[in-house]
Amino acid sequence: MRQDDGRESDNIEDRRSMGVGRRRGFVGGGLGVAAMAVIALLLGVDPRIVLNTVGQLSSVSQQSAPVASSPQDERLKKFMSVVLADTEDTWSAIFQQLGSRYEEPKLVLFSGQVQSACGFAQAAMGPFYCPGDHKLYLDMSFFNDLATRHNAPGDFAQAYVLAHEVGHHVQNLLGVADQVNAARQRGGEAQGNQLQMRMELQADCFAGIWANRANQFRKILEPGDLEEALAAASGVGDDRLQKQSQGYVVPESFTHGSSEQRMRWFSVGAKNGDLTQCDTFKAKNL
Repeated sequence: MRQDDGRESDNIEDRRSMGVGRRRGFVGGGLGVAAMAVIALLLGVDPRIVLNTVGQLSSVSQQSAPVASSPQDERLKKFMSVVLADTEDTWSAIFQQLGSRYEEPKLVLFSGQVQSACGFAQAAMGPFYCPGDHKLYLDMSFFNDLATRHNAPGDFAQAYVLAHEVGHHVQNLLGVADQVNAARQRGGEAQGNQLQMRMELQADCFAGIWANRANQFRKILEPGDLEEALAAASGVGDDRLQKQSQGYVVPESFTHGSSEQRMRWFSVGAKNGDLTQCDTFKAKNL
């Protein structure tokens, strides 16, 4: 991905030098937050519920603790800043066309664990968006896991991850997130899983829109970039993750979509760059 001439975003909040102190008021049997969230995901429960619950039960203090930052980490931070700036330009233009103003989210970089408005989270949870504070949370060590465990190396695979989380921010601004959450509360577990999956696939489509628009504006794409993004989308499909974790697949519990579905909806956005093509909630076939 070409980034040399890209501007850097000012919306970076670097908390990598902050350590999270011992939690008080939460008693468990040794099961970590990440493990509970993974179990919740497999059972079809929104992992953010786990974050909220732990956040309410935990009193978390943050302390300064020096964290070594390598030149490679600093280059990756700059790259994330350029990608975030591209998403800002893309969505600002789209919202302007809609007669609205795009509210730029903050990207919080952390190391190991972090406290957000949605609760306490550990790096094993992976990147996430918190609608409570309009911030994206990322431990950049996740990209090592993306490359090795999910077979998705490359800078554009990393860019796809950030663009997907920005997609959730866009859904929040458009009111999609509120509508989905309200519908999930009214429906049963199966309906809730289906709605959550459609929401995740729409965020993949929104990530594709970013790729399309940013390439039109700044010619960011290099040979192999889209393949890297598709590999990342495939690597984090529900079917693949379930196969890795438990050896079998339960489609009824999918909350993010299969590898094939995630690749398809990213491709829809990347091909068209059109917001109206990303209405996964009306699509008959995902």
